[in-house]
Amino acid sequence: MVEQERYRHLRFERPHPGVLEIVISRPERLNALDLEGHREITYVWEDVAHDDTVRAVLVTGEGRAFSAGGDFTMVEAIIDDPEVGRRALREAGDLVRNLIECPQPIVSAINGPAVGAGLAVALLADISIAARSARIVDGHTTLGVAAGDHSVVVWPLLCGVAKAKLHLLTNRPLDGEEAERIGLVSMVVDDDQLMTTAREIAFQLADGNPSALQWTKRTLNHWLRMAFPAFDASLAYEFLGFRTPEAREGLAAAREKRRPRFDG
Repeated sequence: MVEQERYRHLRFERPHPGVLEIVISRPERLNALDLEGHREITYVWEDVAHDDTVRAVLVTGEGRAFSAGGDFTMVEAIIDDPEVGRRALREAGDLVRNLIECPQPIVSAINGPAVGAGLAVALLADISIAARSARIVDGHTTLGVAAGDHSVVVWPLLCGVAKAKLHLLTNRPLDGEEAERIGLVSMVVDDDQLMTTAREIAFQLADGNPSALQWTKRTLNHWLRMAFPAFDASLAYEFLGFRTPEAREGLAAAREKRRPRFDG
């Protein structure tokens, strides 16, 4: 059962029978995830999966962003503390698998920046709806580590290998319109229509036949499960990168709002 008292960085609402609305709630930091928030966004999907009152999920971010990814303190802790790194590695793998295995259909409403682990939630949702002003960027290679998280699992399937390489290697950002044009998201809408549209779809899903929807999702997600070996490799390379000087330079550059200088 999803219980609010167990979560600090996620807020839950019930706007319609059978619909759970999950709001990533750290608006003063553009909903960036610290270590606690990363753990919450990873394991909330297990609670959802075992909550028989939930037939559909809508996930979004509070305020001006969906989620700016992991915050600087979290990245620094991963770099400095091997035990934190091991925990984050496990959670990064669990986040992707928990989203894929969550039986209820998930709708994401992507508002503003969506980066890193937040982007994993946005794009692994079964139906992703982006505002025109959304700003989607993976961010890993700019930080100095390999693109891990969700990217190897879902980007090539959604938009093709050529576009996946373009955006994952260069970290060129996409707005909502471009993301829809290349097939990375399901739909783009005007900013002021984002939540209305996302709720309409979530309500429709909640009113549908749960077995039909869940079994359809489960079978379609076998396409994602086939990428698990590549996903494990990408996570290993990502967290190996956190042990290198390049990750420290990437973090310093992000904090100082400059381009990183990678000499290795």
